Amino acid sequence: MNVTETIRQRYSVRGFRPDPVPESIIREVIDVARLAPSASNTQPWHVAVVSGEARRRLQAAILEEIDAGKAPYPGFPPGGAGLQGDYKRRQYACAFGYYGTMGIARDDLDARRVLGRKNWEFFGAPHAAFLSMPGTMNRGNALDVGIFMQSIMLLFAERGIGCCPQGALAHYPDPVRAVASIPEGNVILCGLSFGYEAPGERINQVRMPREALDTVASFVS
Repeated sequence: MNVTETIRQRYSVRGFRPDPVPESIIREVIDVARLAPSASNTQPWHVAVVSGEARRRLQAAILEEIDAGKAPYPGFPPGGAGLQGDYKRRQYACAFGYYGTMGIARDDLDARRVLGRKNWEFFGAPHAAFLSMPGTMNRGNALDVGIFMQSIMLLFAERGIGCCPQGALAHYPDPVRAVASIPEGNVILCGLSFGYEAPGERINQVRMPREALDTVASFVS
């Protein structure tokens, strides 16, 4: 696929086969993605990949905190903080579209909690990646990390590997630090579950619309 085809066809995968992606492919993808641009070439990103037994231990540790009733404690404000107007409307529409595809009624709180828990089960993906940057940095640097992450996602898509970017994977950083190799002083921005898509999974039918071009862009001559 070329870049245009990859962007048009990519979607968030939330149902995975257990087969691991060869480490050589993971390393190749990140090696290419590190060529992404950044302000003054600061390259503020770091990605920590967790697989196999380490990934299973991490899932268990995060779920233990959740089951103990611990509230999320992300190092940076989550993406849903401060949303208003159309942005809040889109967030709600996204949630209800997700639940609707999965056949979950808006008032079925138990089913919604079960579905939400899948975030910290990495949707069954054999790999999870955690993207971080120094805690002393600011929003402009996070933009650079986003460019890096998008590069990883498109490179995975090019190779037939599905992934799902997840802000939720920054909500419980202590277990991540205990298992993954996060640089000292770095704060986790988000995570990325990835692997080979499982065919026929209902959850992989979820699709989200995008706003019209003239809503998100303006042109002056």
